[in-house]
Amino acid sequence: MMGLLVFKEQLKTFYGEYSFVIDPIGRSILALAVFLLLNGSLGFMEILKNPVVIGVACLLSAFLPLGFLTWVAAAFLLLHLYSLSLELAVVAGILVLTVAILYCGFQPGNTILMVVGPLLFFLKVPYLLPLLVGLSCGLSALVPMCFGVFIYYLAIYARQNAGVLAAAGTIDITQKYMQILNSLFANKMMLLMVAAFAAAAAAVFLIRNLPVDHAWTIAIVVGTAVELAAIFVGQSTMDVSLSIGPLAMGTLLSVVLAFIFQFFVFAVDYSRTEFLQFQDDEYYYYVKAVPKIAVTAPDVKVQRINKRKEL
Repeated sequence: MMGLLVFKEQLKTFYGEYSFVIDPIGRSILALAVFLLLNGSLGFMEILKNPVVIGVACLLSAFLPLGFLTWVAAAFLLLHLYSLSLELAVVAGILVLTVAILYCGFQPGNTILMVVGPLLFFLKVPYLLPLLVGLSCGLSALVPMCFGVFIYYLAIYARQNAGVLAAAGTIDITQKYMQILNSLFANKMMLLMVAAFAAAAAAVFLIRNLPVDHAWTIAIVVGTAVELAAIFVGQSTMDVSLSIGPLAMGTLLSVVLAFIFQFFVFAVDYSRTEFLQFQDDEYYYYVKAVPKIAVTAPDVKVQRINKRKEL
């Protein structure tokens, strides 16, 4: 355990010294993963697959705020959908614009979840998303998290129905929009995942803020249980099915990654908890103080002793 704590402090020191290099590289790698994912799963507009276009987009994402990546990814998504179906692009564009106005206009921040959500789905660890949101964000982050789930299923719908959408030229325009809306919002699997993720993230957030020992550990365990319970109940009531194998493996890996995240973000020593009491003219204050676990990385100095040369 001590070795891990020393390693953590070494990482913090290294990041503090070289964050001006690490941050742009991290943003560019994330951007590259997102753009390759969009081009691989959709890929309807050939120009967006051009390495020059991807390189420029990654370069801009590296040196601009993290939220910029969200809107570049949204532009990639809408352009791919436009190349496939104007009607589908219009529906997706209206939804993106609605989230941008209602959420980003009044509660900016956490928009990167709209990108991270689909990425975790394609990496086969989607159940990590509500755990991270509950541990690190507020309840307002449920909006971009749920919209990220919707974007994933939107991409799946476009890929699976590309032939139908591209060949729907003879269908009435109103019928086209109704067909797309019904297909998207009647997706029982998507609705199940949105409900399960929202319930799990809310449970994690509420428990990790409780003034009890090991609140983050309890939050991860309870949040995972709520997530699985919601999925199992939804499967029976909504007549949808999930493969048990991928569900079990994805959940187990998500829990492990959540505990790793907890170790690096919220490592405290409950054995040294202190309870403080003070007052002012109007209130009595009772404070529970839990110290962080902090160790000093060993400073190893090597002194060379050269043998005296013999004449």
